[in-house]
Amino acid sequence: MKEVRDWRSKCSRQLRIVDAFVVTWAVAGAYVIRFGWAADFVVAGEEGVYVWLSIALVAAWWIMLGAWNSRQSRILGAGPDEYKRVAAASLWLFGLVAIVSYVLRLDTARGYVGVALPAGLFGLLLARWLIRQHLNVNRQMGQSMSRLLLLGGPSAVAHLARSLRTARHAGYLPVAVYTPNTSELSSVEPESGLPVVGNSPDAKSIVAAIEVCRADAVAVSAGVQLHPQTLRHLGWELASRNIGLIMAPALTDIAGPRIHTQQVAGLPLIHVTTPTLEGGQRVAKRLFDVVVSALLIVVSLPVMAVVAALIRLDDGSPVLFKQDRVGIEGARFQMFKFRSMVVDAESRLDSLKESSDGNGLLFKMKEDPRVTSIGRLLRKFSLDELPQLFNVFRGSMSLVGPRPPLPAEVEAYEQDVRRRLLVKPGLTGLWQVSGRSNLSWQDSVRLDLYYVENWSLAGDLLILIKTFRAVFQSSGAY
Repeated sequence: MKEVRDWRSKCSRQLRIVDAFVVTWAVAGAYVIRFGWAADFVVAGEEGVYVWLSIALVAAWWIMLGAWNSRQSRILGAGPDEYKRVAAASLWLFGLVAIVSYVLRLDTARGYVGVALPAGLFGLLLARWLIRQHLNVNRQMGQSMSRLLLLGGPSAVAHLARSLRTARHAGYLPVAVYTPNTSELSSVEPESGLPVVGNSPDAKSIVAAIEVCRADAVAVSAGVQLHPQTLRHLGWELASRNIGLIMAPALTDIAGPRIHTQQVAGLPLIHVTTPTLEGGQRVAKRLFDVVVSALLIVVSLPVMAVVAALIRLDDGSPVLFKQDRVGIEGARFQMFKFRSMVVDAESRLDSLKESSDGNGLLFKMKEDPRVTSIGRLLRKFSLDELPQLFNVFRGSMSLVGPRPPLPAEVEAYEQDVRRRLLVKPGLTGLWQVSGRSNLSWQDSVRLDLYYVENWSLAGDLLILIKTFRAVFQSSGAY
């Protein structure tokens, strides 16, 4: 427990120091840019008023970041909450400055404010990102983690343990499980391998188990067989010991914006909104696809011309490879790629299927003999996919979406997998930035379904940014 408090207090202290440095740098820089090093000006008859205004602004900005709980340990290291709170605190502060200036008729220098806000916000977000990278490195080594006792049914705690172990950057380390009202008490939970520290359905026993495993937070998962009053008493006991209480409902692959809580008769009801891509959202996505794909086509035309010439010199014609793929709602279309294999690659596929390194339905070979010498280079940096920009511009594909499947793959889909066809396939997607060909079939399906269920324009932008990093790293590309 002392170790946990140490890393939390250390992170909080680092953030307070970094925040103070960044806002001071931003405000001082704005002052120098606007007024110079030896500014001598008069506002409302008082000399040097902007010096005092700068000092007040630095102090207010630092306090606002704390008031918006942007330094809370539970939001550090994972998720967008930390960045959202930093942005909200900064924008609220400068919004208040604008309102006060208007109400009191103060002639605040717009150049001063116009430099301080963007510089400070950028500096704060960059500093938080750098600290997050350092924190994530520590967490991959098992440091700076919250020790978690998992409370619930055997299958639920095993699933929760597996999920948390794959997301170490979130900072939760499962150390033990507690299974109330189970008939048999084994020493180890078989699926997760975690020690079982109790099964008595009372708050006193649970608290004793927490002390034994030295947990600093309790995660209540689905299937927990406890009376609501017992959970209430447990919450009181944990609060008095400064131990966190986390509720982990049986909802998987649901993005935060779709989840809303509502208090009804003292119960925190969780509402999950239905995902839709209709009307204005569909128009916005299509407009985004048209504009960005057109710009990318113009920018990449010289590259495509060079690639086409290299293919022609290396292996002759044709330069383009066209293949039937399945798009939105099962509609078929021809997908374009630069040819990276020999001309008769399709006819040689059957003889190679037993050597597939693919993930389930997908055929992939790390050392495919059909790939040409120039084709290996194109695949390594995804240059063979550039012609798909024309598919995006024409409307058969989107910039971001599930991987475009072959007709034979779709025929073998199970019912839930067919939900991938509710949106247009993408030039890139979560599968592209999460491992590409290294993913298992189950992981590919899960990522595609997650995208369908939780689409957003902001999410598309983030995936596009991550795509550039994935392309340059060439991980999973073969």
